[in-house]
Amino acid sequence: MSEQITDYSGTDNQILSPAERVGYAVVGLGELTEEELYPAFHLSARSKLTALVTGDREKALVQARQLGLKDEDVYDYEHFEELEGRADVQAVFIVLPNSLHREYTERAARIGKHVLCEKPLSVSVQDAEAMVSSCKAAGVLLMTAYRIQYTPHHQAARELMQSGQLGQVKLMTAVDVQTEPDEGQWRLKAKLAGGGSLLDVGLYCLNTARFLTGEEPYEVFAYTHSTPGDKRFEEVEESVSFTLRFPSGVISSNFCSYGASKHRSVRVLADKANLLLDPAFDYTNLRLRKDTETEVTELLIKEVDQFALELDHFSRCVVSGEQPYTPGEEGLQDQRIMEAIYTSAREGRPVQLERFEGRDVFRGRAPAQAERERS
Repeated sequence: MSEQITDYSGTDNQILSPAERVGYAVVGLGELTEEELYPAFHLSARSKLTALVTGDREKALVQARQLGLKDEDVYDYEHFEELEGRADVQAVFIVLPNSLHREYTERAARIGKHVLCEKPLSVSVQDAEAMVSSCKAAGVLLMTAYRIQYTPHHQAARELMQSGQLGQVKLMTAVDVQTEPDEGQWRLKAKLAGGGSLLDVGLYCLNTARFLTGEEPYEVFAYTHSTPGDKRFEEVEESVSFTLRFPSGVISSNFCSYGASKHRSVRVLADKANLLLDPAFDYTNLRLRKDTETEVTELLIKEVDQFALELDHFSRCVVSGEQPYTPGEEGLQDQRIMEAIYTSAREGRPVQLERFEGRDVFRGRAPAQAERERS
């Protein structure tokens, strides 16, 4: 059977005029920008695209004209600081290779622009800490672009878990695997990516486990593997298996890879019912199912553009000054845990993490909660 449940998007029906919207400069015009962010700006209620920053000016000029922007709205990386004079650019959305996130976050902070940065926040704990510090010192907001935490299906799964409707959660599994066939792909270059499948797809498993439980793991144990002789994985790891232990007793087993046929799922096992998100991390067509011993229920949830949701949440924060739901500190915590995962795999032992009690230690108010309080 199936049932229709509440809209978990946290959105409202108020669509602002162009003059009222928060303006963004997108930094980096790769596949994600072209295929997901341009449509998201079109679908958003509070955000607008006002400038492009790229190393390929000719390509950007063509796209700018298609998007209704002017030639003077296109900047190259060397002239990024000229955005300081643009009153219609209040924020930047950084969509660059991981190793460049710190540089452009710090440059944006110095010219007084708020920063929405694609995940992972950076390539090291040191860089992530510097990004958080530089934005705080400059008085600008930093948000990690964890679209999953704004997605209605994941919000619904989290509420079912934390409301007790599943009973006591015992175990979780998360899988995000795909193939990276191109040896020249920047994600396979250590200098640009900072790591392999863990920093890219494995991060979804890690962050989702933290998001759904609301807890912080206190121990990790991990293995890595790369197929011998496969040139794709000469610089970064192919596959990672890692286990997280949470204070409530939940154990989360996670698997990520660049060498396996695409599969993305999350399973939650509790003593009254189980949940299955499959697919769990795609941009569209997510599915959430609740299973008991006597009934299988697919939950029908209104789907909203994931990137528009995170954009509009950040735009609200830019206007109000409120901390984002997924601030830089949220990305920094994942960076710390990923560093521990690599240490565990390298040394063949469990690694203890700083222990945090309570829920949502590094998050701001949830979008839906903030919206209810504003109403």
